[in-house]
Order: sequence, then structure tokens, then C-alpha cells
Amino acid sequence: MEIPKWLERRYNSLWKEFGDSTFRFEQASKILQEKNKDSEDQVNVILSELRKRGWLKVDFDPHDARKRIYKLISKEKIISEILSINKSTLTRGELESLLKKAADLIRTRVDYTFILILLFYKRISDKWEKDYERAYKEALEDGLSEEEAREEAKNAVYHDFDIPEEFLWENIRKDPARLTENFSKAMKTLAERNPELRDIFENIDFVQFTSSRENIEILRQLVELFSSQSFHDVSPDILGDAYEWILRYFAPQKAKEGEVYTPREVIKLIVKMLDPQPGESIYDPACGSGGMLIISYKNVENERGPEEANKLFLYGQEANYKTLALCRMNHYIHDIRNVQLFLGDTLDNPKIKKGDKLKKFDVVIANPPWNQDGYDERRLKRGEFWQERFKYGFPTKQSADWAWIQHMLASADDEKGRVGIVIDNGCLFRGGREKSIRTLIVMADLIESVILLPEKLFYNTGAPGAILIFNKNKPEERKGKILFINASKEFEQHPEVRKLNRLGEKHIDKIADTYKKFKEEEGFSRIVSLDEIKENDYNLNVSLYVFPEEETEEIDIAKEWRELMKINQELNKIEKKIEAYLKELNYGEYKEQD
Repeated sequence: MEIPKWLERRYNSLWKEFGDSTFRFEQASKILQEKNKDSEDQVNVILSELRKRGWLKVDFDPHDARKRIYKLISKEKIISEILSINKSTLTRGELESLLKKAADLIRTRVDYTFILILLFYKRISDKWEKDYERAYKEALEDGLSEEEAREEAKNAVYHDFDIPEEFLWENIRKDPARLTENFSKAMKTLAERNPELRDIFENIDFVQFTSSRENIEILRQLVELFSSQSFHDVSPDILGDAYEWILRYFAPQKAKEGEVYTPREVIKLIVKMLDPQPGESIYDPACGSGGMLIISYKNVENERGPEEANKLFLYGQEANYKTLALCRMNHYIHDIRNVQLFLGDTLDNPKIKKGDKLKKFDVVIANPPWNQDGYDERRLKRGEFWQERFKYGFPTKQSADWAWIQHMLASADDEKGRVGIVIDNGCLFRGGREKSIRTLIVMADLIESVILLPEKLFYNTGAPGAILIFNKNKPEERKGKILFINASKEFEQHPEVRKLNRLGEKHIDKIADTYKKFKEEEGFSRIVSLDEIKENDYNLNVSLYVFPEEETEEIDIAKEWRELMKINQELNKIEKKIEAYLKELNYGEYKEQD
């Protein structure tokens, strides 16, 4: 299997020192400390990652059974194994092709959640069997009998989840006449044995799903389709992308039903600007399917490696129990475990607390429902911590935009908290109560940047939307100022949905770089003082402060003059011809009168 560059560098350091000779943890720790300044905890992670990826073999120390000895696998052998494995390993394209067939099977007749749950179940079942084979082989090498090795390999310590053998995918598949019954039993049993899966499996009703004969056949075909491939060797990145592909594929359909899917390019932009760091806590109060948290994790993983990404503390809350189940599956599929998710309406009942206080986070990030109605002063005052959360005022019943913003600000750490929200552009300039709240937040100097997005980025609305970045600890040079970025022209046509636009990588980089450097560019970005915003009656409409320059065509005046003179000459010739025709006509009329 391929390994990331940070891990390959460690492998190369160890190989240079030990080659294919055995070594102990202490020896590896010394080398990695000298070469990369890795701590003992990091060395544990490195050796574990190399072992999981098949680049390292681990055995008991013959002199001390409590310790282990290690031996690297040569790159030549690894490449040889990869070449033989790749013939049967599922690629990204093949997996997406399989999911496209599954999507075609259900069309709009069946909730796409069933594709996701079957993908998830097949994955954890295949992985259980793969882990069982590995543990069984190691137990035999340790001297256990075949029967003892089989029992040992079932031990929960070797597996992510407790799955009884009778409910493994292949065993359920063997009895097609009882698929509905067996999947229902399996979901119930796994929810009982694995409390962390309860939200996922308790929300899927296979009996109701197969209440029609047509759906029974769809289930059978889906099971056979997924059975055609093994998912145990598919990397979490590829499998995670496949999961996201399903969410994106059905997003236009679900948008009509009121579901919100945030384009991943928009999330990448906001994550780049907030720049979460290892050891920080990240909170999404309207987490949906988990895109904000997952991309925050992946951003750190891509830049610093998984051991640093695993130092993040991820938190989310979601009001819809079905969406929360999708969020849990999405994190498991991406192999992200350091996340805590809560069910409940955040504005009514914030669930994430520290003791008897609202918990504070380093990074707060969300795309909450835009213009959500029903959250007036009376309702918000029934929730906990309302004095702390809504200290700038209460919005109207028609739009909760500034209620979400205030909750997120209240949830940000008072010393270093950063907040990023994707929100309706209208909240930047609407009057009434919203203006009163906006005025107080502007005066508190919490807003760092306002970014106007292009139109037609979102599946559920053609409105442009905006990103607001808040900072509880603005650098001295940014105090008393707000950076306005007009990114309305920064888009390309969506490759899959004809009516949509999307942010390309070059657009994401341009916007993020402008924000990070807090720089001005004619027609694109401008730094505006709070005094000027006050003069504009606290209107934050981006186009009021920066407007894209229209492309102007250069005109060759001399050439245009020559062309005009030529046209005038042609007109003169035509006028003379017409005059001559008229004279002839008048003369003819005169002769007839005679």
C-alpha cells in the first residue's frame, strides 16, 4: 500500500539504519528522535502505521515475551506485493462506477441512505474478516493451535466493531430469501453490541423499505452489486470520497426536499482561512453530514500527517437524527474517530457544555440553515445560556441568521477563538433588529473579513451567499478594520451539474491568500475602517465597498475615425442615389398630369 510522504521519510530513516535486520522500539525511537525529533508517542504511531500498511513486521522478542521486535519489509518486496494486489484492489474510478450503478438502481424511488448504510456495513464486515485473517495468522505464528487461533482472532481487541459471525455480510448474503429479516436482526444486534453505532443502525428500517415487492428486488440487486467487490483494502480516503460522491450525487434531489449540502469547495475555502492547528478544538453547531469537521481534519492531515490530525478535538451538533447518522457513518468511513457528535436543536438546546457552562472552542465553523424562521426572542430565551449567547440582541422570527452568528461567537474561545460562517448575503444589509445586532458586533471589532461568493454555488439556492470571518484576537494591524473581498467572479462551470458554478482551486487559493495577507487588490478586495462602515449605517454589503472592474475594450481612435469617415462617404453616395430616384419619380408624375 502507498504511504504518505511524512511516513515514507521515517521508513527511509529506519531502513538506512537497520535495513532488513530486526530492531527494538528503543532503537527506533533513538533514530527517529535524532532525525525527525519525534517523541516516543509519535514513534508508537509511526510503527503502528507502518505495520497497518504492510511495511513493517512485528514479532515477540524471544528474550522477553512482554516486548516486541520489528523488521522492515524491503521496498522491492512491497512493490511486488502491490503489483499483485492491485489487480484485485478496487480503484477510485471503479468504486464510483459501482456507486453509479447503485444510484441508477434506486433512482428516486428509494432513499439514498440505504446505499450509504449498505456501503458502510459492507466495509466494516470486510474489514472484520481481514483483521480476523491477520490475527489468526499471527496467533498461529505465536504457537496457538488452529482452534485456539480462531477463537483468539475473534477477540474484540483485533476489531473496530463487535460483529457476530452470523451477521457478517457474506453470511447474510447466503440466504437471499431472508435478506430483510437478517439485515434487520444484524442492525439491532450491532447497535446493542456497539453503542457508538446505535444512531446509525436504529434509524434504518429494512422491513418498511421492503414493504413493496419492487423494493425487495432492489435490495437483492444492491446486495449482489456490493458483493461483487471487496472493500477491506480500499483506503479511507478513497472510500470517504465515494461516500461524499453519493451525498453530492443526490444533493440536487435532496435540495428540493429542504436538505442542505455545502459544496466541498466552499468548505475547503473557509477551512483554509481559519487554518485549524493540531491540538485545537473545532465545533460545528449545524454539522449536517460532517463536511466541515472532516475537511478540517483532512486539511491538518495533508499538511502535518495523521498523528497531528489526531490531536484535533472535533465536536458537532445536528437537529435531524437521520442526518446525524449520516454524519457518524461519514466519519467512520474516513477513519476519523476523535469526534463527538450530539443530537439536538442547537439554538434551542446547546448540548456541548463544560461543567455548567457553555463549552468554548478554538475554531467554530458552520453553514447553518439560511433565514430559518421561528426563532424569536420568546423562544430563544427558553434555551440555556441565552444571556451569554444572545447578548447583542434577538433577531426577528423570520430569520435566525444573526442568532446562529451570536451562538457561534459565544462558543468561540475568548482568547484565540476564530469563527467562520457561510450565510445568506441578505443578513449583511437588512434593517430592523438584524441591523441593531450587526451594528453592535461591528462596533465590538469582531469581524475580520466579509467575502461575497459567486452565484449558483449551492444546490438549494441560486443566491450568492457570503462568508463571515470573526476573530476574538485580531492582530494589532487589523484592529478597527474589515477586509471586504468580492469573489463574485471567481468561479468555473460545475463539471457535473450544468446550471451550477463552483470554486476552482485557483479561486480558493486566491481568496484564501488575500485573506491571510490582508491585502488590497483593485476590484477584488479592500480594507475598510469601522468609521467608514459607520458612515454607511453599518451596511456590510460587499459591493458597497468593492466592485469588480468591468473589462474594457481598448479603442484605436484613429482607426475608428477612418471607419466612420468611410461609412459617411457610403451614406453620401446612397443619399445621392435616392435623391436621383425621387427626381425621376416626380418628373414621371408631372408628365402623367399633363
